[in-house]
Amino acid sequence: MNRTKLVSAILAVGALLSVCDAPSACASSDRDDWSASERATILSMRLKETGDRPADPSNAVERLPEAARLGQSLFLDTGLSSNGKVSCATCHQSGKQFQDDRPRGQGVGVGRRRTMPVMGASHSPFLFWDGRKDSLWSQALGPLEDNLEHGSNRVAIVQRVSAHYLKTYEQLFGQMPELGTLPAAASPNGSNDERASWAGLTEIQRDRVNRVFANVGKAIAAFDRNVSYGESRFDQFADALAELSDQPSILNPAERHGLKLFLNQGQCSTCHNGPLLTDFAFHNTGVPPVDPKAPDRGRADGVQKLQNDEFNCLGRYSDARPEQCTELQCLVADAADQLGAFRTPSLRNVAMRAPYMHAGQFSTLDEAIAHYAKSPVAALGHSELARVGKTRHDRQIVRLSSADIQDIKAFLESLTGPVVSPDRGEAP
Repeated sequence: MNRTKLVSAILAVGALLSVCDAPSACASSDRDDWSASERATILSMRLKETGDRPADPSNAVERLPEAARLGQSLFLDTGLSSNGKVSCATCHQSGKQFQDDRPRGQGVGVGRRRTMPVMGASHSPFLFWDGRKDSLWSQALGPLEDNLEHGSNRVAIVQRVSAHYLKTYEQLFGQMPELGTLPAAASPNGSNDERASWAGLTEIQRDRVNRVFANVGKAIAAFDRNVSYGESRFDQFADALAELSDQPSILNPAERHGLKLFLNQGQCSTCHNGPLLTDFAFHNTGVPPVDPKAPDRGRADGVQKLQNDEFNCLGRYSDARPEQCTELQCLVADAADQLGAFRTPSLRNVAMRAPYMHAGQFSTLDEAIAHYAKSPVAALGHSELARVGKTRHDRQIVRLSSADIQDIKAFLESLTGPVVSPDRGEAP
């Protein structure tokens, strides 16, 4: 090789090495650039690994199409609110990933936390950011009486069902019970007047109202369980990887490098794993509170509420046998790590659901990812994240450059897929 060609070759190699200083720019296109462990984890994250939606033994009608139809009507009914303007769909909007794009949900007032999407909820053993409900149907009841959401009360809701949905209700649940003369408003969770009216009802009346109220939740849950995620580009990539076919064109180099970081250096898959990219558990990661003077206690309060809930799996309005309520029976009430802990949200379609965290504390994905690298001290309880100078056997310090954050963000964007729901079919 003459001098001119040799210099040209050296310059070409140098240019290539210079470009490849940025790993995301030169990620290998070979199908073998994933370790056995990485490959197994990636395949376990495919949506098809979700399997059938688990049956809820506490809801006997959840799989009945007629229950889902009634549930959809109730889901859209603004008449179930105190001002006649709020429905479940006010916060869970089908055109917005069944959430509302707000930092905190807004019904008749502004709530304390972010609206969680409906998709995948039927797979979770505990609902809401603090896990204060253990079934979809029980979860549906809470907002109806919450003074910042629907702001209604169970007697008013039962009366509306009796007036507007009687035939459909009785086809599902049998004859509407004789309720006698009821006040316009009564609830054990309402205003002073509503609680006084509730106390004035007979025990039989209260039980019958509760039974109908529970059935309202069970019908709404039958609709909710049919709202699901559709497959994303990541799923196409993982399928190609499983089949040992060519995948580089499905995810670009930045997305592939972001996936590497997600699985390894970023430690994201520690909590965001499985086909729905969540472990359904509760974690304190030092997310800053909205009000530093009154930080949200999260799961610590949620456990107490769940155990005292008359509509939980072990309650008299559940259709489950006690032995079928293992999650509730095995609940640890006072674990130290529950203080300031919140449920791991699914990362599917996460790029479409800003802002982030339990009260919308971060406006962008960049901010949310950077939080884990910063690992701040928790305002309440103790953060699980490793910090400089603090040794942890189960965590390493998350070290991410600005370029790394952008690549993880790129990977998260590849998790976007359609939403499938009974009213819209498959929609982006």
